[in-house]
Formats: sequence, structure tokens, C-alpha cells
Amino acid sequence: MAAVDERVVDDHAKGRIISDAPLSRPVPVGLRYDPEFSPATVRFVFPGDVEWSFPRTLLETGLRTPTRRGDIEVWPCGRVQTVVEFHRADGVAVVQFDTVALVRFLRHTYDAGTPTPPARR
Repeated sequence: MAAVDERVVDDHAKGRIISDAPLSRPVPVGLRYDPEFSPATVRFVFPGDVEWSFPRTLLETGLRTPTRRGDIEVWPCGRVQTVVEFHRADGVAVVQFDTVALVRFLRHTYDAGTPTPPARR
């Protein structure tokens, strides 16, 4: 039986897909961080195993000021919401989150620490 790495963060948040429709659609999103996989990367996992990986610093910066790197754009939307845009060749998915959920996730990623390098012999 494989040991579970307690530094892996697997949080959940409810996002709202923003579109031209009059009402937004709620969507559950898995917020994941694995320092063994990549200590600088966070992953957002949507239903259907659609996963986006991007730098943790992009999320941090986007909570305060609009920022973009590659196919991901993050910006604050008012005082309590944050928007994350996921750009693909066939369109853009715009998802709004409660900022507090993203801040909590980031705090958990830092509480998890970074992997310890193997000892040299």
C-alpha cells in the first residue's frame, strides 16, 4: 500500500461559469497542489477531468491585479470575487470564484511546504 503524501493539497471550490446567458452556472472545481509534482504549480480540475496547470504565483498576483501568462488570465473582480479565464483554441472559459476560497487554497499550499531534497551520500 502506497503512503499518502500529507503535503498534497486537494481543496474544492465552487466556481461560476460566466457566459452570455442571463444566469451563471455553478461548477465544482478541484484545487490541487503537489510539491513533489511541482512546487511552483497549482492545478484546477473541472468535471470531466479537464485540468489546467499554471504557476502558483500567477494565482497569487491575480488576486490583487490583472495578470496573464500563456492561456491563463486572473484578475480581481470587486472586493470578494476573482475571475480566472482559461483560453483554448476553440474559445474561452470564464470562471468566477469567491476570493476567500482561493486565498485559503494558497495558504494550504504554503502550509504544505516544499519537498525536501534527497540526502547526499
